[in-house]
Amino acid sequence: MRIVEITDKLSVAEQPEPADFGELATRGFAAVVNVRPDGEDIRQPGNEAEAAAARAAGVRYAFVPVTGATITRADIGAFQRFLTEEDGSVLAHCKSGTRALTLYVLGEVLAGRMKRQDVVDFGNGFGFDLSGAVRWLEREEGRLPVVKGFYETRTGSIQYVVSDPVTKACAIIDPVLDFDEKSGATATVHADAILAYVRAEGLRVEWIFDTHPHADHLSAAAYLKAKTGAPTAIGSHAKDVQALWKGIYNLPEFPADGSQWDRLFEDGDTFKLGGIDGRILFSPGHTLASITYVIGDAAFVHDTLFMPDSGTARADFPGGDARSLWASIQRILALPEETRLFTGHDYRPHGRNAKWESTVGEQMRTNLHIAGVDEETFVKLREARDRTLPMPKLILHALQVNMNGGRLPEPEINGKRYLKFPLDALEGAPW
Repeated sequence: MRIVEITDKLSVAEQPEPADFGELATRGFAAVVNVRPDGEDIRQPGNEAEAAAARAAGVRYAFVPVTGATITRADIGAFQRFLTEEDGSVLAHCKSGTRALTLYVLGEVLAGRMKRQDVVDFGNGFGFDLSGAVRWLEREEGRLPVVKGFYETRTGSIQYVVSDPVTKACAIIDPVLDFDEKSGATATVHADAILAYVRAEGLRVEWIFDTHPHADHLSAAAYLKAKTGAPTAIGSHAKDVQALWKGIYNLPEFPADGSQWDRLFEDGDTFKLGGIDGRILFSPGHTLASITYVIGDAAFVHDTLFMPDSGTARADFPGGDARSLWASIQRILALPEETRLFTGHDYRPHGRNAKWESTVGEQMRTNLHIAGVDEETFVKLREARDRTLPMPKLILHALQVNMNGGRLPEPEINGKRYLKFPLDALEGAPW
């Protein structure tokens, strides 16, 4: 196995065998990062075998699978965080070492510690061709808008700040209000991290968007509106969700008219984010009200599509429908193949790093629920899978807040706020 020392902390290598991990520990490596997706070669050990070998050798292990064509900022960030958090020496590998070194170099360029024009010479100095890293940087420079994802680990949610680098206008999409269902505590840690990023980048918040009334986390839209003064928006069919859930919660006085948001978008509506054009695709199926925000070359699809190795969203919530979900997915996949797709959740299958960016072309070719599948097969697959899934643990907490634009219930006479929690309201009990 060829090992090349890049820095005092990082070395890159070709594919190791599980039997090599003990020797790696003996040589002083405290951690191994596998950046090679499973299934590239029938002879590669694979993630599970490497993870087991690392445990046996007492070596820390991370799985950050990438291909040269699908590296995203989330992958680069995951690789950099692992290096930063690890105290000892790290070995990163793929098939030959090139992708591992590419992730490192891209992180250095994005952080301002290396210049793009020095990348090829840097790679040549170690015997690696990094021209692919240069092409990635060139593509990234031409993309509008700039998209920053914030991963919230408790619910697997991704929040976004989407910005026009020319005008510095930005939108916040699907922000999370921290909520601990065990203690009933609320906080604004993740929303404040978004605001800190906005300040650090000198951005101006023009919009606060939700893709739908969420069932697995509380929206921070109302909090962020109070902090920034920016208008809130959602799809017009949020009114249908309100009408459905006001009955479930027995809230006869609740105004199910969408007045809780500043703008209700219809299918085909357009808007501006600085100098970038945006438009709305109505995307029902996961919920009655789901919409996709298409902003420049980026589309924010939330729960309609997951990353290709995770498939698609469930369609069994009240108002959901698998056939409508299929139709919505087809509309999204009709966008240009290079369109970037940003999903709203990632549950890190097989222990890989959190991911949230793909492309239309990648989804069409590799999504495990879509590629090579027709509508009838999809509907059967989706409905069968949904019957095995429990309801999200926060659904009854979240909808009461989210159908009200992210506003918590008003304090009662004792100054405390209370969520109303209906019993026996939904199917899907575990017994």
